Amino acid sequence: MRITFLGTGSAMPTGSRFQSGIVVEADGRRVLVDCGSGVIHRLQQSGVGYENISTVLLTHHHVDHVSDLMPLLKARWLAGEEHLEVVGPTGTKRLLDGLLSVHDYLDGKIDLQVREITPDEEFDVAGFSVEGFETRHSMDCLAYKFEDEFTFSGDSEAFSGLANFADGSAVLVHDCSFPDEVDVSNHPTPSQLGEALSGTDIGRVYLTHLYPHTDGKHEAMLKSIAAEYDGDVGFAEDLLSVEI
Repeated sequence: MRITFLGTGSAMPTGSRFQSGIVVEADGRRVLVDCGSGVIHRLQQSGVGYENISTVLLTHHHVDHVSDLMPLLKARWLAGEEHLEVVGPTGTKRLLDGLLSVHDYLDGKIDLQVREITPDEEFDVAGFSVEGFETRHSMDCLAYKFEDEFTFSGDSEAFSGLANFADGSAVLVHDCSFPDEVDVSNHPTPSQLGEALSGTDIGRVYLTHLYPHTDGKHEAMLKSIAAEYDGDVGFAEDLLSVEI
């Protein structure tokens, strides 16, 4: 399995990190998880290409996770592709219906299939076996575990339930939006994440969804996590590919 980070930033642009998006690939199977602003450009830069993305899995519906959905649909239509599947939590169909009501010229241009899933549901997407888990965010949001190897937190506070869900994964990609000095809810700080991960057995943790507040603070953030969690932790970067 290979994961490629397309966007490791947040709703506040930095110029170097695009908004949320990760490609998961294995044995010819491929799924895009989240589709924030800039993701279709990173798809081209990564060599994956939007033509090769026929399935999108959404963690939730905040704009920095869905804003490239219509650009992806349009690009696939213009390239002669005929199908796109979008899978996500409750409300995903309403989201797509709303987007197409605004961009009505795209309605019906390709075969768009929408599927909704619920927390704690095991399901198949793009040939992958996936399990969902409800996170702690400001709207309904799901974390996903792919074939017991790769877990993506989506947007979430750090808490033991989510850490236990990821326990045993070769790779965990976890939201770590702000340094410790920022008082925040719905996202974790490094010390909160380190405390939640303490006692888990995870191959490597990658920190993502990074706000500009984290610039220049990476070393301090890693030290905060290491005070509670002795596992392997590093920062994700746009276009980084990791083999599992």
